[in-house]
Amino acid sequence: MSKPTIADNKPTRVSLEQGKKYFFCMCGLSKKQPFCDGSHQGSEFVPKAFECDESKDYFLCQCKQSANQPYCDGTHKNYGDDQVGQTAD
Repeated sequence: MSKPTIADNKPTRVSLEQGKKYFFCMCGLSKKQPFCDGSHQGSEFVPKAFECDESKDYFLCQCKQSANQPYCDGTHKNYGDDQVGQTAD
């Protein structure tokens, strides 16, 4: 399986609503980060559908390497500014 593109090396803070369905970008190419805009078309990537347990602000992964996607787990700290836009090693 191909590795996703690192969209950013820090998470993004978003306000999410309980019970609403969201589609998290898994390829890293979406122009609507952290959400899917269809940029994955023609690749092996598919967006991750998710709903949150409560309405509040969340930090969503931008490096696309979190073990807890779509939520940030701190993995972005392993990537420098020069790696943004590249695939993870």
